[in-house]
This record gives sequence, C-alpha cells and structure tokens, in this order.
Amino acid sequence: MSFNKTVSRGAALLALAMVAGVAQAHPGHGEEGFASGLVHPFMGLDHLLAMVAVGTWSCLALPSEKRVAGPLVFLAMLAAGALLAPVVNVSMVGVEIGVALSVALFGALMLLGRNLNSFAGLSIVGAAALLHGIAHGNDLMTGEPAMTMIGGMLLGSALLHGAGYAVGTQLLNAPRWVNRAMAAGLGVSGLALLATRF
Repeated sequence: MSFNKTVSRGAALLALAMVAGVAQAHPGHGEEGFASGLVHPFMGLDHLLAMVAVGTWSCLALPSEKRVAGPLVFLAMLAAGALLAPVVNVSMVGVEIGVALSVALFGALMLLGRNLNSFAGLSIVGAAALLHGIAHGNDLMTGEPAMTMIGGMLLGSALLHGAGYAVGTQLLNAPRWVNRAMAAGLGVSGLALLATRF
C-alpha cells in the first residue's frame, strides 16, 4: 500500500472517530465505556499532537531495537495517571498547563533527536504521559465503567502512536529541515495551547 493511501485511510479513520466522539459526548449519551475512551484521545488537540509526536520521536530518535519503548512508556504512565486521578489532590489548572507544555516539549525532543540520551528522553515522555493520564482520568467514574474507558483510551492512544511512528518512518530519510519544521510546528502549537490555559 502506498504512503498516500495509508494517509488517506488514516484520515478517514480519524474523521470517523471524531464523529463518533461527538455523538458519544452529545446529551443523552451519559454512559462511560470502551467506545468513549477509544475516541477520547482524538478529541483534544493537545492529547492528539502529543501522542502522535511520541510515535514520531520514538522512530526518529531511539535505536531501532528500542523504538517501541517510547509508546510503551507513554501508555504505562498514561494508565497510571488515569488511575491516580480520582485519588490525588492536584490542581487541574496546573495539570492542563503541564499538558500544553508537553506538546512544546515534544517539539524540543524532536529537535534534539539522537543528541539526547534515550533514558532522559523516555523519562520526559513518562512524566508528560502521567500528566496526560491525570487530565484524562479526572472525569472518569470509579469502578468498571472507568476501567473499560481507560482500556479504550489506551487503544486509541496506541493507534495515535502508530500513526506517529508511520510518519517517523517517512521522515527517516527526509531532509533535516523537514524534521526541524515539524519540531517547530509542535513547539508553536504547544505554546499556542499554553496561551489558552490562562
């Protein structure tokens, strides 16, 4: 399958997920569940950009045998944050600021590429994922509905990581200015999102 066809099908899937998410969020659809969690990462630009960026960064910056580590670390800490959200007493304003900053930070990670130690990069990814998990999990109910929603959220996030990884494979042999432009775009997007938090 050509890259253009892959992108087209990915865009169609994303559009379908977003439509489903809007329907799920419409008044009268109050149940929390797997489908709601699945589309949740697609509904916020900050979460969507961050998760795609993790997949792209992992492909470009990590050694080939460790590329899966970025998404795995993110998913593990995302789940931890979502589970901790109902029991930790943190300022959600601060969490949302941190989520916006994480998008800009992922732009910096992409700019640094392999010049940054893998452990340091993965530590940043994990810390950012924890914030994203708390932000996602803050509104979840306790019990089975919340657990099924978290399961859906993890799958949706993994799909976005996969999309980012696919982008990264196309950028491996691209001119350096393309990677820098993408990193700059993430940085600017993160700062723009940060401005909306105040």
